Amino acid sequence: MGFLDLAGAAAPAAATKTCRPRPFGVQRIAAAFVLPIAALVLWELLVRTGLATGRLMPPPSRIAVTLYDLAATGELVRHIAVTLWRVVVGFVAGAAAGTIAGALTGYSPRLSRFADPTLQALRAIPSIAWVPLFILWFGIFETSKVALIAVGVFFPVYLGVSGAVASVDRKIVEVGRVFRLSGPALVRRILLPAVLPSYVVALRSGLGLGWMFVVAAEFMGASEGLGYLLVDGQQLGKPDQILAAILTFAAVGKLTDTLLVLGTAPLLRWQDTYGRDA
Repeated sequence: MGFLDLAGAAAPAAATKTCRPRPFGVQRIAAAFVLPIAALVLWELLVRTGLATGRLMPPPSRIAVTLYDLAATGELVRHIAVTLWRVVVGFVAGAAAGTIAGALTGYSPRLSRFADPTLQALRAIPSIAWVPLFILWFGIFETSKVALIAVGVFFPVYLGVSGAVASVDRKIVEVGRVFRLSGPALVRRILLPAVLPSYVVALRSGLGLGWMFVVAAEFMGASEGLGYLLVDGQQLGKPDQILAAILTFAAVGKLTDTLLVLGTAPLLRWQDTYGRDA
């Protein structure tokens, strides 16, 4: 059998692989819950069988009661809403600034030589180090908290956009110039599609850091928010409240990440990658 025969035999299999339909949405959602539910069940069983005390690590049943009590009084919804508002505002501000700075430094090597070293040095500063400075600049109220979250979002978005723009294949850009595409057309038809996949990943990374930074932000004298629930639970010795806040952070953070992925999915519909069939 020659090479052409082998290629012909492999082609239908490849076509079948490429055309394989994706699992139904319900199946994908159910698969996502298998691991956390198994962990919660195991956690509950360890406490009920006496293999774990449950004093410092309360079982899921106690955490569920705490969440129910907080929800019944309206506190849980209020704290979630306050934290979510801070993250959304900080994310929008940080992502916008990171996108602009990353696009400029990625497009202009000369500007990158001047600005990128300073920005990379600032990126190495721990988040908690900004807290006292932002309190002095903006006070202890909402502005300082949103500014801290924006700083956390800025750097991964900046790094992702700058690297994506700078790594666009030069030959693709030259082809656009050969076809005499104008500057805006070159950006819209070549640079933007090439950058979008990395940009979405950078936005997701920035959103994740935004949720991390909001905890540090809400340690700054906050009286509302999920971070406040953490501090309040620690001061009053309530591990069930601490774990309830942590699980709420995980659930709401995952929800916002899912919404971001769904919102950007139409922009990446043109991609034909292996991951789309997974």
